[in-house]
Amino acid sequence: MGYLESIASPRDLRELTPEQLAALASEIRDFLVRTCSRTGGHLGPNLGVVELTMAIHRVFDSPTDRVVFDTGHQAYVHKLLTGRMAGFEKLRQEGGVSGYPSQAESPHDVVENSHASTALSYADGLAKAYTVRGEGRHVVAVIGDGALTGGMAWEALNNIAIAKNSRLVIVVNDNGRSYTPTIGGLATALTSLRTSPRYEAVLELIKKRLNAVRGIGPATYDVLHAVKKGMKDAIAPQGLFEDLGLKYVGPVDGHDLAAMEQVLEKAKRFDGPVIVHALTRKGFGYDAAEQHEADQFHSPGPFDLETGEENPKGEIWTDVFADEMVRVGRRRKDVVAITAAMMHPVGLDRFEAHFPERTFDVGIAEQHAATSAAGLAMGGLHPVVAVYATFLNRAFDQVLMDCALHRCGVTFVLDRSGVTGDDGASHNGMWDMSVLQVVPGLRLAAPRDATRLRELLGEAVDVDDAPTVVRFPKGPPPEDLEAVDRVGGVDVLLRNGARDVLVVGVGSMAATAVDVGERLVAQGIGVTVVDPRWVKPVDPALVDLAGDHDLVVHLEDNGRVGGVGARLLQELNDAGVTTPFRLHGIPQEFLDHAKRAVILERIGLDAQSLARGIVEDVTALGEGAATVEVHRQP
Repeated sequence: MGYLESIASPRDLRELTPEQLAALASEIRDFLVRTCSRTGGHLGPNLGVVELTMAIHRVFDSPTDRVVFDTGHQAYVHKLLTGRMAGFEKLRQEGGVSGYPSQAESPHDVVENSHASTALSYADGLAKAYTVRGEGRHVVAVIGDGALTGGMAWEALNNIAIAKNSRLVIVVNDNGRSYTPTIGGLATALTSLRTSPRYEAVLELIKKRLNAVRGIGPATYDVLHAVKKGMKDAIAPQGLFEDLGLKYVGPVDGHDLAAMEQVLEKAKRFDGPVIVHALTRKGFGYDAAEQHEADQFHSPGPFDLETGEENPKGEIWTDVFADEMVRVGRRRKDVVAITAAMMHPVGLDRFEAHFPERTFDVGIAEQHAATSAAGLAMGGLHPVVAVYATFLNRAFDQVLMDCALHRCGVTFVLDRSGVTGDDGASHNGMWDMSVLQVVPGLRLAAPRDATRLRELLGEAVDVDDAPTVVRFPKGPPPEDLEAVDRVGGVDVLLRNGARDVLVVGVGSMAATAVDVGERLVAQGIGVTVVDPRWVKPVDPALVDLAGDHDLVVHLEDNGRVGGVGARLLQELNDAGVTTPFRLHGIPQEFLDHAKRAVILERIGLDAQSLARGIVEDVTALGEGAATVEVHRQP
């Protein structure tokens, strides 16, 4: 049995010799590579924090001392060292460990911070609470993988700097990257800091030279003391943090366990907050990851263990958008692209390859991305801001007050909308169609297939007097669903028999709506299935169609509260349409991680469950039921 199998808690690490610890680090890397080759996951970031995490758990006493990871995808090693090795057989799958910290899994996980740049704020509050309560507990915040490019992290640092009695240790895991190399002025400053291992060597050289000069003797050390600050500022300008009033230790080799422990012990003894600057390499210890140019295996799918090549997964929605953006860029010289540290994940790398001067990566800074886009629009360009749907939550105020209020032609493209599954509650893009309903003038499109994505993206960038949004889900697009008719701007996908039921399928739910419609036809029920294409504002033709049917069933891959269905129901009420209405969407709750299809079936958004419920409703209406619920959720 190896050392890893014997680790039930962090305290077990303290019984190991340096040689055993080195063996354990190797075992952890081998285990992570083998596991992620089968399940996929955030491999590169975790290979880079093995020794760093081991050192933290040897110096501090979790869970009495609290360890907060930012971003949370760096916590695989932490999970292994806190007794969760068995759960990795189903990493990011139903019944297995989450890809992020999880309070439900372990008392060692305090924050489920799978969104970036938040840990310092959590840690600031925790450390202050322990100070107020008179508890001698330390808080360790591990921030890295580009999270320091987020403005919230610097808001936190501004306040941490004046928390003089706070027992807070900030470990900057500086691997120079988020998904791809970290960009911006802050990245340049950290790059300067990364050069500082030279400074100790330079000081040692000066010391030897001065000692060799007759007559100087003990004065050598006075000179060295005097030049130390100047040398460190010149070679390693840690003043970036010290000018804020924060103590700074480092840089230190984050892959040198003994060195990491030494600086953490030193930091632990300081009064007040302190920053430990650790230099790491993403993907460290696995050649295929270290040499992976795009993102050093940031989050690969299953891959071949020997070659490092990912298993073929075919075309996904992101690929369709990526190719169409290049075509849009060729057609429209005024179109520019913005992303928030996700150039490859959202597919803008292809646009960048053709139009580098028209592509902007702002780091993990969605708020800045939105307002900068407003400025670009005011300057005569049409920006396309591509982010994951769940991350647009952070920029709501900027979409509302900076883009919409000023009627700026900005197109937001939301990848991974709806149920995404594997990454858990924080990554399901189930909020956007609800929160965006309140934005005046904003237009929102939900394409049902690849062809409609291309069409709707083109229509969106042609709108220059209001913000537009195009959203699509994770994974491969379905086969194209061609319309049999168009009423107003609404595509009719299926029309069979009497006008018993109108099924409205929004975006990715359109294919499910057709499946449902065919099942109802087989039961002798007349059905019309439609796709609105543009779901905000509500097309008047959809209101008319609803009035011509006996029952309206609405399907959307978004939270039920305040979403497209709720808006449609409001429009029907305003128009005096009294047709019974059934709204099917995602229940307003945080969903545990599992495959998308599993979650959809669990919440009743699969075709079989939906069709069965509709048949029951039609039967009840036919029997003259006195009352029928307006909202039904299986």
